[in-house]
Amino acid sequence: MEKQIIVEIEGSSVCAINCKSSSLPDQQPHLVEPISEPLHRLLSSSLSAGTQRAYAADLKHFRASGRDIPCPPHALAEYLAELVTTHAVATIQRRLAAIAKAHRALGHDDPCRAEIVQATMSGIRRTKGMAQREAQALQRDSLFAVLERMGERPIDIRDRALLLIGFAGAFRRSELVGFDYRDVEQVGRGIVLHLRRSKTDQTGQGRKIAIPHGRTRWCPVRHLADWIAHAEIEEGPLFRSIDRHGHIAQDRLSGDAVATIVKRRVEAAGFDPTTFSGHSLRAGLATSAAMAGASSWKIRQQTGHRSDAMLARYIRDGDMFTDNAAGAVL
Repeated sequence: MEKQIIVEIEGSSVCAINCKSSSLPDQQPHLVEPISEPLHRLLSSSLSAGTQRAYAADLKHFRASGRDIPCPPHALAEYLAELVTTHAVATIQRRLAAIAKAHRALGHDDPCRAEIVQATMSGIRRTKGMAQREAQALQRDSLFAVLERMGERPIDIRDRALLLIGFAGAFRRSELVGFDYRDVEQVGRGIVLHLRRSKTDQTGQGRKIAIPHGRTRWCPVRHLADWIAHAEIEEGPLFRSIDRHGHIAQDRLSGDAVATIVKRRVEAAGFDPTTFSGHSLRAGLATSAAMAGASSWKIRQQTGHRSDAMLARYIRDGDMFTDNAAGAVL
């Protein structure tokens, strides 16, 4: 028999998983259902939907391998070794984190702390390396080339506004599609977008991002206004689905849709779509601004990064030749 339990993930966050009743520790019956509906809602809200799905999938894969919780350190190390040829290092590390949290929440010793598991992870990092595939930055001139190829259909008007706002605000996909009409504040020098929640702001403290009037024909403020007027948006989601007949729906675009739009539009402009993603807009602003001489703290004000070290990951190789040390002496 299986029962659903609530397993602590990332400190105060939680994830619901299925475990065999035989594996439930007698000393912790409070971890087993039933729990009240108000408590369930709060526990469910303590972790983003994306992370919940990822951790649940990790634990499902772990059990599908024939292992269970609790798991001896040697068996866990063997499981990690099986993942080396098929999974990225980042995925393996996340899977290990989910397994560790599940053990601790159930009152078991954490096998991930064992020397054999730690040494196995070290071997994986040394063997596979830690470099992650990065989305190519959609820099200013390339973005303009993409915009030049777009027409005046409803989907073109929407996509033009989405690309320009995503670039100007250096927004993540989830942030971009999360905006509502009420989040747009008109000011004299442009607009201020109220970002009410983001990946690094799960408690919803929010922050404001200024989008100034552009100096070119590709003004993000003007093209966003064009889209709002065309779609007759007065409330609700800012960026919405459009069917193949050009009918604008009331539902919000998904984050995956942003990636699809970026790939489709760059391909139409003659670029290789496989090197771009929804993150290309965010990296594009950071890289383009750095190449234009913007200070790191002003770029961070737009991107929301808390340190130059974190920002550096988003400034792509296009900035390597700006003020290059070798260029100053040769």
